[in-house]
Formats: sequence, structure tokens, C-alpha cells
Amino acid sequence: MSRIVFLNGSFLPIEEAKVPFMDRGFLFGDGVYEGIAILDGHLVDNDAHLERLERSLREVRIPNPYTRAEWTRLEEEIARRNGMTEGFIYFQVTRGVAERDFMFPENTAPTVAMFTQAKAIVNAPAAEKGIAVITVPDQRWSRRDIKSINLLAQVLAKQAAKEAGAQEAWMVQDGFVTEGGSSSGFIVTKEGRIVVRPLSNAILPGITRKSLLALSQDAGIELEERLFTVEEAYDAAEAFMTSASTFVLPIVSIDGRSIGDGKPGPITKKLREIYIRMASSPRMAAE
Repeated sequence: MSRIVFLNGSFLPIEEAKVPFMDRGFLFGDGVYEGIAILDGHLVDNDAHLERLERSLREVRIPNPYTRAEWTRLEEEIARRNGMTEGFIYFQVTRGVAERDFMFPENTAPTVAMFTQAKAIVNAPAAEKGIAVITVPDQRWSRRDIKSINLLAQVLAKQAAKEAGAQEAWMVQDGFVTEGGSSSGFIVTKEGRIVVRPLSNAILPGITRKSLLALSQDAGIELEERLFTVEEAYDAAEAFMTSASTFVLPIVSIDGRSIGDGKPGPITKKLREIYIRMASSPRMAAE
């Protein structure tokens, strides 16, 4: 069965989906995107993801083409049409189609594209053995809090990771870790405290990050929101990343240096279990 995608109001086979040549997403990267996990057939952290989408659209002044309820219906329908119970829904909104000019066009309808990616999240092998990370300079623009489709710096960072035999890149600015190429970065101190960079224009406000911070506090795990250096990460007891497509994933080496004993640590394992428990509950995941 062909994968079904959504494009500008229609569900259709992916082979038939065509975006116009003059779309500003193609010409300028003029758009934003969002990605939401599906687990056991329901959307995880959906309201928070849609709230972030709304904010990104406001920041770049693209009109939101759908209400939150309409977005949710589209997400549920595309999952149903593709028979997907576990995986990821990706969608992006561009400013639309117009003659190439840097200024905003007038009376242009946004382009909306949505598709699914089936993926094993809960039983991902990387969750058992952990992943390797390398550090790279953070070369992105200054408004990283907007989930823009301009992802060239992240593409180059993650390609560098792949070529180094790693699975993610942590970007570094002024000696401090900002975030991963497609994830939020955390360390655990030897005293058992979670450390994560505070929100600002320097990082994307991760939705899984947000949920995990609340869950960790409920579990009585101490938390510090502050900057941390690469050297501090090397010396950490544990490290992990969060994202909508991986939930909580242990990091066992950074730049070839083992973190802790080189295996997923107990706090990371506990947080992953707590998050999966939340994500597996339709009521909790929707809140």
C-alpha cells in the first residue's frame, strides 16, 4: 500500500503529491515545522506541540491555516489512513507560492504538507545500549527558539556525527552545550542532579524536554536549569537526550570519551520508563 500524505487540503498517495516550484519553502526555507510521536495509536504531547507550532507561526508571521482541533483531526486521520500505531507525524507550513521576492507576498495561502514515518520508539535498540555523541560548533542563526525548516546547520552537524561513527551531534557555543542536532541535551551530575540548559532564543523549547522536567520533579529527582560546558559533560555520571521521535535516549560517549561506566545509567533508565508510562496513557499524553 502506498504511503498516504496530506497536501493542501487533500489526502493522496505520496507519488501524486507535488509542491509547486515557486513555493517559498523551497526558494527561501520560509516556513516552520512540527513533529509529533504516536504511541499505541494516540498522539503524544499533542497540545504542547500544537502550541509550539502556533508560536513559531506567529514569530515568522505566517497565518495558521487550521485550528488546534482541525490539526488534531488531520493528524489522527493521516495515522489512520497509514495504519500507524507507533511512529512519527511530521508536518510543515510554508508561506506559500509566489514570485521570488524577499518581501512577504500578499494574499498567499500557506502550503501545508504532512506525512507519517513508522518507527519503533519504545523498543529502539539504542535505548538499551545507548548512543555516541560528538560536539560541533553551533553555526545556526540566533532565533533557534523558532522551529524553522532552515536546518542546514543541523544537517551538517548530524552528517559529521555519522562520519565519526556517532548518532547525534551536540552543538557548542562559547564553550557551552546548546542542544543536539535534533534533540535536547542533558547531563546527570555525580550527586544525581539533572542539568539542562534553560530556555532562551539559543535553543528550541523541546516538548519532550518540557514534559520530562515536570515528570522528574514529580519523581523527586533534583533538577538544575543552567548552562553546562563540554568538559562538565565529559565528567558527568550520565548523559541523555530527549526528542519527540526518541523520547529519552541514553548517551554513553561524547567525543569518544565514555560517560560514567559507558552504559546507560540508572537515572536515565528511570526517566525513560516514567516518560513511556506517561506517553502510553492517552489521557496523560494529551494533557
